[in-house]
Amino acid sequence: MTASRAPGTVFWITGLSGAGKSTVAAALQRRLLDAGRPAVVIDGDRIRAVIGTDGLGAADRRNMGGIYAGLARDIALQGVDAICATISLFHDLHAWNRANIPNYREIYLRAALETRAARDPKGLYKKARAGQIENFTGISSPYEEPDSPELRLHTGSALPPQGQRRQE
Repeated sequence: MTASRAPGTVFWITGLSGAGKSTVAAALQRRLLDAGRPAVVIDGDRIRAVIGTDGLGAADRRNMGGIYAGLARDIALQGVDAICATISLFHDLHAWNRANIPNYREIYLRAALETRAARDPKGLYKKARAGQIENFTGISSPYEEPDSPELRLHTGSALPPQGQRRQE
């Protein structure tokens, strides 16, 4: 029998579409791996594609939030750091995470609407503003900002290129 591994950390990166969640998650994963810590990224867009769902209603989003949380918790309990990049817009989901996930760390990314829309490679903001997407969080559907994240980052007008630090 081998000794059990200590739980990993769950880094829950939340923010609206275009705030930089996937970019920050990839950079964090690289840093953790470089430090010798096993780490995986749970990206909301990729998980929805695997599961085959694209529902944007509140029930769909709550269901997917529960899936992300359960997956992140399971990965962390196996001793691997889990980096979850998702909009996760409900306070009750954040509360469940805090109560049920050991080593849970919430990171909230903020960016101005104009910045998020400019970063939008899929054209979702343009479609939402034209009324082509219903329940688009931050335009036609509300977003519950996290109450007490461990870290709040304003991603500004541009994120630095991958692998580079922003000069302050």
